[in-house]
Amino acid sequence: MGDVNDTKAVVPPPPGEPRPEPIRFFGTTWVQHDRGYGWRRAAATTGSLLATAAGVLALGFGIHGLTGFGFLLTALTVAGFAAGSVLAFRRTWQGYTGHPPADSDPVKPTSSLYALGFVGTLLAYFLRSLTEAPGERHHRTAYETARAEHLRRRAARSGNPANHA
Repeated sequence: MGDVNDTKAVVPPPPGEPRPEPIRFFGTTWVQHDRGYGWRRAAATTGSLLATAAGVLALGFGIHGLTGFGFLLTALTVAGFAAGSVLAFRRTWQGYTGHPPADSDPVKPTSSLYALGFVGTLLAYFLRSLTEAPGERHHRTAYETARAEHLRRRAARSGNPANHA
């Protein structure tokens, strides 16, 4: 049984009007919360939680394999993954809330540290998907600003015959 809104036809915006940017796994369903948006969010939440758990489990197995090399190496490995996860969580969370971090250049030397912190990124995705599609607030703000600007420009051209159609 699908959502009642699954059969609703998608009406594209009029020509010249800004189009919403699609979000991964959600497309443009975030605009009206239609066409299975709730199911997609539930799937994204569940999937990211399972991926986070699998990542933590894999890290646990990897760190357990290092116990034969001594306490110092194990402690440094755990500290490295923990620091990377915290930094990756912060960076990802700031990106979802619309405040990208100042160091958002992907070629920086710290990008490998963020890669180590994949658990933090997955956790941020999970927590954000509990309330909305990750990145939805940022995309909605940009889309509404573009639409308001478009309507303002269109209203300013009152002598344009296309406005009276």
